[in-house]
Amino acid sequence: MVYVTRGLVEVLLELARDAEPGEVTANLAVTPAGELSGAERLPADAPVFTDFYLPDSGGAVDAVFGVDLSTPSRQTQGRFVSHPQGDLAVSRTDDLHEAVFVAVPPWEEANLAAFDRRGRSRDLTVVDAEPPHESLP
Repeated sequence: MVYVTRGLVEVLLELARDAEPGEVTANLAVTPAGELSGAERLPADAPVFTDFYLPDSGGAVDAVFGVDLSTPSRQTQGRFVSHPQGDLAVSRTDDLHEAVFVAVPPWEEANLAAFDRRGRSRDLTVVDAEPPHESLP
């Protein structure tokens, strides 16, 4: 089972809508359900996808060297990719993570699916929970 917050789903679908006809890719991070407001029905240690890293971070380095240095890959457990012209499946050109979220038009929750790194479909549950508010020191 893969859990994701409704707020994250909405933001990712908006990113895909804004990028169309181009594709968008974003790294995704999890928060334990026990730290979320509204996820009390989930096991406290269940990972819930709550956060994303802007896909344009480090774009200049990526453009020159072809390497995304904006977010160390081990700090994210998932990746979101949009397929504006494709199928609701993992493609050969997608960068894979532990969990891969794929969306296709129309950019609605029903057109979002989760897969494992081998491209196998995973059950996806959208939860109405919010991550803790973070403040800058």
